[in-house]
Amino acid sequence: MSVQSLYTAATGMDAMQTKLDVISNNLANINTTAFKKDRANFEDLLYRNQVMPGMLDATGNATPTGTQIGMGTRVQSTTKDFRQGAMQQTGRELDVAIEGPGFLQVLDPISQGTLFTRSGNLDINANGDLVIGSAQTGRVIEPNINIPQDAIAIEISANGQVFIRQPGQTELTQAGQLQMASFINPDGLLKVGENLYQQTDASSQAVTGNPGTNGLGVVRQRNLEASNVEPVTELIDLITTQRGFELNSQAVQAGDQLLQQINNLRR
Repeated sequence: MSVQSLYTAATGMDAMQTKLDVISNNLANINTTAFKKDRANFEDLLYRNQVMPGMLDATGNATPTGTQIGMGTRVQSTTKDFRQGAMQQTGRELDVAIEGPGFLQVLDPISQGTLFTRSGNLDINANGDLVIGSAQTGRVIEPNINIPQDAIAIEISANGQVFIRQPGQTELTQAGQLQMASFINPDGLLKVGENLYQQTDASSQAVTGNPGTNGLGVVRQRNLEASNVEPVTELIDLITTQRGFELNSQAVQAGDQLLQQINNLRR
């Protein structure tokens, strides 16, 4: 008897451990604004072909099947789920949620490059610029929108126009225009943490435009998009993953016991 069963079952345990890591991250981010959950995909490994399908038998006829022994599984990829999260009303005038496809653009002061986010908890920095509300790094919204210090009200329309009201004025004044970006393959974006995504060769170049145009979503002021993690679904996946890990560990134990019995036959 070979030890192949031990290695095969071990690949299953390793794959289930990776899936558990993905589920744990989803559950940890259940309250993260605009978080998009991940899913682990699996694929089978190479096969040991003891008899190839279609080989000729003793009578010269092709066999209808062969003998193939699989060598386990591994994680093929992780897929991002960009389905819409629920809208949560906050009442805060600098909170915006994206309803539909698209990302806000921010300038990263560290890399001097553009990053993308769906988290619309905006704020105003000391220079009056509209930024992502982060205590870690000040990232300015692109294109830049400056809010005057004397602004007493801010209104953001569905198509991304930012208006302000100043003392003594009854009319709103436009301070800027929010723009959004879309990608041919958003699943190819690189998650870099802090609710941010980075463009890659797999995602394609960003196509920018105003909200509500060219297939982009619209902006909902005084709302935030909730995480799209579904607790019940994740808990079910958690249980099945745990059971899968246990079954593979039992296969390892069974293979080890068989090898012990074979070794005892020599005594």
